[in-house]
Amino acid sequence: MSIQTAGVKNITLPITVKQRDGGTQDTVASISLQAQMPAIMQATCIASFTAILNKYIREISVPIFPQLLTEVKTFFNAQSARIDMSFPYYLEKQAPVSGTKSLLEYSCIFSGNIGRDEGFLLTVQVPVTTLCPCSKEISVAGAHNQRAEVTLSARFKKMIWAEDLIDLIEQCASCELFALLKRPDEKYVTETAFNNPMFVEDVVRKVSVMALDHPHITWFSASVESFESIHKHSAYAYVDSGDILDNTSDVS
Repeated sequence: MSIQTAGVKNITLPITVKQRDGGTQDTVASISLQAQMPAIMQATCIASFTAILNKYIREISVPIFPQLLTEVKTFFNAQSARIDMSFPYYLEKQAPVSGTKSLLEYSCIFSGNIGRDEGFLLTVQVPVTTLCPCSKEISVAGAHNQRAEVTLSARFKKMIWAEDLIDLIEQCASCELFALLKRPDEKYVTETAFNNPMFVEDVVRKVSVMALDHPHITWFSASVESFESIHKHSAYAYVDSGDILDNTSDVS
């Protein structure tokens, strides 16, 4: 029996990721690397995957993926090769009033294919605040608000950075989040969210409009999960740009 795909999955390694500002960031990634194998597979192939991967861990970034995957594909005489890499990514943020600095954690996923289904995908998961418009409308005082998570995956024709997608998302919620706030900052974020109520549908629509307008994004999917503060369940919304374009085509 021939094996169609082989590789290594969920290897945890320290990596260095390039940042938009030209610097680098050390983090720890969970990496999966695989190839669609020829009919005759080498007995040492798993060790070879690990050896190739270790050549690149000090300079992992989207621009490096084609070189890494080409080496995998060539070494194994494979039809295609794929990498998935997820890791925490930290950005320094300043509190909106006091200017207090702190690091906020985001989740990033880099995925890439060469050969079959060739292309590269960048995914970020960004925590934000949503405040319920209905709650604000019916309440004499206050409105329920909660933390939400926005996930945006994008294909692109020109290099985009995780920071680009994070910046885009943080403009699209009731308020962005901060790791550390002082009293004046708490007042600011509470009132900002109260003055900008949004359902998950509103957030995902706004993210979609900005992603559609981005000159380098060729395809995207966006989802929002709001961890409701007055319900046991979450609220959820999802959009795929392919569906948006198909519907637009039908209308025209």
